[in-house]
Amino acid sequence: MRATNIASLACAAVLVVTLGGVPLAEAKIINTPHDFSPAPWSGGEICKPCHIPHNAKETVTAAPLWNHEVTNATYTVYSSPTMDAIPGQPGGISKLCLSCHDGTIAIDSFGGQTGSVFMSPTSFAYMGTDLANDHPISFVYDSSLASTDGELHDPTTTPSGLGGTIANDMLFNDRVECSSCHDVHVARGDGTCMACHFPNRDASLRKDNTGSALCLTCHDK
Repeated sequence: MRATNIASLACAAVLVVTLGGVPLAEAKIINTPHDFSPAPWSGGEICKPCHIPHNAKETVTAAPLWNHEVTNATYTVYSSPTMDAIPGQPGGISKLCLSCHDGTIAIDSFGGQTGSVFMSPTSFAYMGTDLANDHPISFVYDSSLASTDGELHDPTTTPSGLGGTIANDMLFNDRVECSSCHDVHVARGDGTCMACHFPNRDASLRKDNTGSALCLTCHDK
């Protein structure tokens, strides 16, 4: 009975877990830039570098069943006298992204092992710890900020283009994070075909940015 209950719970979890409002069943990672299964250190696994069904990191709540080491780096964040929001140190799901992309932790540091394969500083995806010239993250984006700023759409009423509102589909605890614009499970539909034919494959964008469409989802210009 216990095994049956556990299996049922696991199946239920797979059905209800979402990332930014997009069901994981609809967002395939196969053949995307985050499919590490061809790498010799992955053991041919697709999910394991980030997720694991047992003995996951209980302190990580921003993503389900987290398996990768998490960065403890301190960052230089974006600032501007014209910005009304207050960016903080990256947190939540952004910290999980930076655990590979800031170059302080090896990509293959997962499952309790210490890895040795680091993201190259010459890679377009390398962020480092100086985020001063990058779009701000980990700040609250709500109706109040939109009203104060005057050049942001109200996230609670503006369609995201992903099925719901900006707040529902693109914010995490009301905050802008890396995953507001980027989706590691990027290839929709058939993962094999869409890995090449989805127009934003390399940037893993949540939606097509032709004509700055992604930017203009939030920015009222």
